[in-house]
Amino acid sequence: MSAGGGSSSSAVSSRTSIVLAGGGTGGHISPGIAIAEALADLAPDVDRVFACSTRTVDARMLGHVGADFTAIEAEGLALQPAKLVRFVRAFLAGRRAARELLERRRARAVVALGGYVTGPVVDAARRLGVPVLLVNLDATPGKANRWVARHAARVLTACPTPSRPDFAERMVGMPVRRAAIAHAPAREARERLGLDPGLHTLLVTGASQGAASLNDLLALLLRSDRPAFGGWQVLHLVGNADPAPIEAAYREASVRARVLPFLHEMGLAWGAADLALSRAGANSVAEAVLNAVPTVYAPYPYHKDLHQKWNAQPYHEAGVAVLCDDLVTPEKNRATLGEALVALLTDDTRRNAMAAKLRSDRRENAAVEIARAALELARMRV
Repeated sequence: MSAGGGSSSSAVSSRTSIVLAGGGTGGHISPGIAIAEALADLAPDVDRVFACSTRTVDARMLGHVGADFTAIEAEGLALQPAKLVRFVRAFLAGRRAARELLERRRARAVVALGGYVTGPVVDAARRLGVPVLLVNLDATPGKANRWVARHAARVLTACPTPSRPDFAERMVGMPVRRAAIAHAPAREARERLGLDPGLHTLLVTGASQGAASLNDLLALLLRSDRPAFGGWQVLHLVGNADPAPIEAAYREASVRARVLPFLHEMGLAWGAADLALSRAGANSVAEAVLNAVPTVYAPYPYHKDLHQKWNAQPYHEAGVAVLCDDLVTPEKNRATLGEALVALLTDDTRRNAMAAKLRSDRRENAAVEIARAALELARMRV
């Protein structure tokens, strides 16, 4: 990564660059960071520049890794008159800013990662003749990705797209950033997180925003199924929720826990974990699989098509994960998610077999293949 955070210089760079366009959620930014890391290894003489959204999560995550980024104004497309006007104004302003960025940084290719910001950036690239590689990160491609696909030189997908099986030329898997890959033994990872190195560790995560239903389920299980937590401790990432009630539930149950809102170094979390309870976003699933952590997945319940299910379904069918609907209320979830979690907390043999199979099936980080594809496109303009 190169230092930066909102590029402001008007000078034209003497170096060429690859621009990574996308943002709005950690699920878009984390894969972009992974691809930028691979690009730095494969082509250190080419700059990596992010064209991200104006949302706080983008600046927080990119600033944390010292990435070079520029926030581009963008809005989602809506047909209501007032919202449509805002969309058009933002699109035109974003396209102007993107064009200036592409010209100033001598962009040789754009890697589109999804989110509203990809529209104006890809349109600017199209007008300048800069080739675009779309990396679809969702089981159901959104409006922005469907539009970008029509203007991209190549389209890859990180996950299956069952509603549009011919959307991409091939599936490559989800790119995972280095900070989300375990690089230390479990005991060392636990010590660095302030946990007991000798206890089994459950990771509970609702991704960058947290998951209230998972927080509530754990609070209930600590009362109703306390014996299942014998010999275990919990690393619980609560996201935007108030941590105080969660911490109180662990104290009352006398279960050791570390409760945090967010953790940038997710590799430590995965390295410490013997088992996880997680949302089923493509990024979360990829991290769990690459780190060989058996996981109970609870897909986000408010998507109309419940598309997060498709991310975890292959691993559920392979017997290396458990997939259950999130029924939202803790009482309903106890009979499904709760039962699945308790079963794995109390069955070392099954859990260890799942982890061993995940390790045996491990493949190369998809970030490398995507970076190679981006460099091939960039060389078309050299």
